[in-house]
Amino acid sequence: MSIRILIFAVILFLIDLYVFQGVKLLIQNKSVITQRIVFWVYWSITALTIFTIFLGQWIDWHTWPKALRVYIFAMIFIVSLSKIIVTIFMLLDDVIRLFRFAFGWIALKFSSSPEASESFRVSRLDFLVKTGFILSAIPFFSLIYGMVKGAYNYQIHRRNIAFKDLPEPFHGMKIVQISDLHTGSFNTTEHLAKAVELIMNEKPDVIFFTGDLVNDIHTEALPFKEIFQRLSAPHGVFSILGNHDYGDYYNWPNIESKNENLEKLKAFHGEVGWTLMLNEHTYLEKDGAKIGLIGVENYSGKKNFSRYGDMQKATENYEVQGVNILLSHDPSHWNTQITNEYRYVDLTLSGHTHGMQFGIEIPGFKWSPVQYMYKQWADLYEQEHQKLYVNRGLGFLGYPGRVGILPEISVFNLTKA
Repeated sequence: MSIRILIFAVILFLIDLYVFQGVKLLIQNKSVITQRIVFWVYWSITALTIFTIFLGQWIDWHTWPKALRVYIFAMIFIVSLSKIIVTIFMLLDDVIRLFRFAFGWIALKFSSSPEASESFRVSRLDFLVKTGFILSAIPFFSLIYGMVKGAYNYQIHRRNIAFKDLPEPFHGMKIVQISDLHTGSFNTTEHLAKAVELIMNEKPDVIFFTGDLVNDIHTEALPFKEIFQRLSAPHGVFSILGNHDYGDYYNWPNIESKNENLEKLKAFHGEVGWTLMLNEHTYLEKDGAKIGLIGVENYSGKKNFSRYGDMQKATENYEVQGVNILLSHDPSHWNTQITNEYRYVDLTLSGHTHGMQFGIEIPGFKWSPVQYMYKQWADLYEQEHQKLYVNRGLGFLGYPGRVGILPEISVFNLTKA
């Protein structure tokens, strides 16, 4: 058993024990039967949570029904987050109690009056504890709503992107970008079928998919084969690999199994009619004019993510065009290499961040915790003549929902500046 798992379980238990002191305060005036029911329900949830965490050390979760697996861990996350919020308010209450206790102790040292003795007795502040429980309900119900509605509330984000040197035949060209499908997170095919229908309704000239087709294993994509075959465009469907496509986060029995999985995933792209770009380039042609297209494997500017991408290989014998587009899964690649070494790349299309599937996005303002890890995390960014668009992702990973940052289909219209 991993020592980290043991420490994590102990921390969860201590948090539950601490929060239960607040629960007891809330139900102290309830009937004995009510108190007993609350006691058994509360600790049953704790026991099941810790048991599930330990169980994960001995079984392969991929053998469990997908829906059961996804929603078990989602509920563990949601309940734990709510308890952490309660814990913060109870800690605040305890800090106040500590100061009141210290004041009472000092008062008792210098006075024997009944008032001084009374100040030494410190009870919890009902207001703070109740506030903690009330506020914990906000993320609880928001995250539940995000699972039921947000995960499949597909948004079409439209952008006109102007280039000074855009060849005239490409003026008005429509590009659709999708990213981070994470097919292993979907329980049915109907939602992605809806997304594909929305894409095809746009009548795109070309479609780009910027990585993370699966969570870990190539078989996750197989149920969606017929649906992905519906994607088509006059200039084709081009795809790249994301960090999850390599199977780096799965416990393979040997390296041969991992390599075989990757080769089968690569073959899947071709089977559904997509052109998978593995550190290579091509050109989109129309009426004798060209746009350059470069596709690299995953390349991250973050140390904890892989660097399979090779721009030098991808651009070998590349002929720079009036407009040059790069498909690169991780947006940190842009500032790490592209804006410094490949300044002829006019537009980079990325994904990866998902907008953390949580945040606030209203006209003129957007926020997500992921912005503290990624400088560019959603929408369009510009540095001099170079542009980067970060797609918010169409699927989801881990938490099976989205709150605030909704799944995205990007639609770009190229125009001549």
